[in-house]
Amino acid sequence: MQCCPKRKTCLAAYHTVPRTRNSVHTPSFSPARCVSTTAACRSTSSSPVANQKTPSYSYVIVGAGSAGCVLANRLSEDAQESVLLLEAGPKDMLLSSVRLSWKIHMPAALTYNLCDDKYNWYYHTLPQASMDNRVMYWPRGRVWGGSSSLNAMVYIRGHAEDYNRWQREGAEGWDYEHCLPYFRKAQTHELGEDRYRGGSGPLHVSRGKTNNPLHTAFIEAGQQAGYPFTDDMNGFQQEGLGWMDMTIYKGKRWSTASAYLRPILGRPNLKAEVGCLTTKILFEGNRAVGVEYTQKGQKKRVFADKEVILSGGAINSPQLLMLSGVGNADDLKQLGIPVVQHLPGVGSNLQDHLELYVQQQCTQPITLYKAQKPFHMVKIGLEWLTLFTGYGATAHLESGGFIRSRPGVTHPDVQFHFLPSQVIDHGRVPSKIEAYQVHVGPMRSTSIGWMKLKSANPLDHPILQPNYLSTDIDVWEFRECVKLSREIFAQKAFDPFRGPEVQPGPRVQSDAEIDAFVRQKADSAYHPSCTCKMGSPSDPMAVVDSNTRVLGLERLRVVDASIMPSVVSGNLNAPTIMIAEKAADIIRGRPALVDPGVPVYQPPTLDTQR
Repeated sequence: MQCCPKRKTCLAAYHTVPRTRNSVHTPSFSPARCVSTTAACRSTSSSPVANQKTPSYSYVIVGAGSAGCVLANRLSEDAQESVLLLEAGPKDMLLSSVRLSWKIHMPAALTYNLCDDKYNWYYHTLPQASMDNRVMYWPRGRVWGGSSSLNAMVYIRGHAEDYNRWQREGAEGWDYEHCLPYFRKAQTHELGEDRYRGGSGPLHVSRGKTNNPLHTAFIEAGQQAGYPFTDDMNGFQQEGLGWMDMTIYKGKRWSTASAYLRPILGRPNLKAEVGCLTTKILFEGNRAVGVEYTQKGQKKRVFADKEVILSGGAINSPQLLMLSGVGNADDLKQLGIPVVQHLPGVGSNLQDHLELYVQQQCTQPITLYKAQKPFHMVKIGLEWLTLFTGYGATAHLESGGFIRSRPGVTHPDVQFHFLPSQVIDHGRVPSKIEAYQVHVGPMRSTSIGWMKLKSANPLDHPILQPNYLSTDIDVWEFRECVKLSREIFAQKAFDPFRGPEVQPGPRVQSDAEIDAFVRQKADSAYHPSCTCKMGSPSDPMAVVDSNTRVLGLERLRVVDASIMPSVVSGNLNAPTIMIAEKAADIIRGRPALVDPGVPVYQPPTLDTQR
């Protein structure tokens, strides 16, 4: 589950003014050209204002989210390179105070930012034909840290086979043995370093501290149902139930802004700007030379001496490409956008995870129900504000797991997040009763969607069509998710706590009734991805190559969840950070890290489901 989307920033479409090649020629970079608030400048005689000085940086990164913060950190490690990081939203701190920005930094407060658009793009899909024509809510982060500043802080990498599949899908060099070292490089795990965990990276990862007996009951019930216990679902064995890893450090959300960006804001070769809505990539022929953006109502442009890097995420990156003339030529022409490069894969291949909640009433007062009452919320808030401890210091998704839906499946395709509380409407409505729930959904659904521009106006949200539940196997898998969850909740470990089933409810029993429940209640897990697919240049739907370069263009990359060839079996924040870590080495020309022969758990047999 990730919590991350109305736009408030004002802008207007900015017409590109032609520039001669001489007017954008840049001399070789000298460290002396870069200071804390000033980058190199170009005199652009063909710009709207004569002799206007336009700033220039080695790298211009669009989007200070989960990937952009990583890139800003790694690329600015080279003191001779200058980096500009543009973010449409605000900083993640008010007056540099974690406490004043508690709605972001208090882990338990994660649902607050789903209720408005202050830090949130606040997207919605088209009505979904296979889900009773419901319009689905897609929150996405619009703030330093991006969706890592809004999500539920669950740290899940996916399965090794996800990355081996990427390699087969044309992402050369992105198999598990080439990705695992970058997961490790990013991470410091509180349980210490091993072959799978990192011990010296910027991203702190921890386990839950509440010791709520319902978490223990869930893990024990899974074993009673025949599933294994896994002591690290990000390590050797994903399959099974166990304790979740979380991006929480010393009781505070540990976003990529906390891990990668704010600690290095003092570097003289890095400039991080907020309130900058990028509206267009500037091209000279097929070469990206900079971007246009608006800030405080002013239209601005900036040049990149080396590369423009898009890290806006799976919606904003393809949107910016299309606004800039990169995408399906027919679609762009209909909107009057001049075509720079025909790439029909831009906005295609949209994939997401759906999930639903199976809820059970609890007979003991040990859920989070009382904690959501005003008096208790004040107490919890005061403890967190003074000590960063207590119920405010966790997102409470402390246990979960992965299982296989049926025999013959080689690695888990169903994910559980267990929560000792009841969630209603994305957490925007308080729970009504003492209850616990499991978030459950398939990990590799076959329904594929798309996104397109609504207009050539960058202020208009794009059209989002995920095509949820559009295949028979996806419907079957969700039906099975409900049955398997009910089976776990029926185990002996829950006997001391089990009350009546709240959702789907005892009246929902037949396959048709379960399918109807799924159509009415399933919702996005907030994992949109794959809209700028990484693949072979021979793949007509690929957008970037295995070095993250946009096909057919020069000096332009995309580095974020949009370049995943296919969605991974788990949450997306950890894989997105890994992608950025690996891409940073590619951009810097460093040898790829590799760990050959990493052991990965294999089920004893595929003849049975468990």
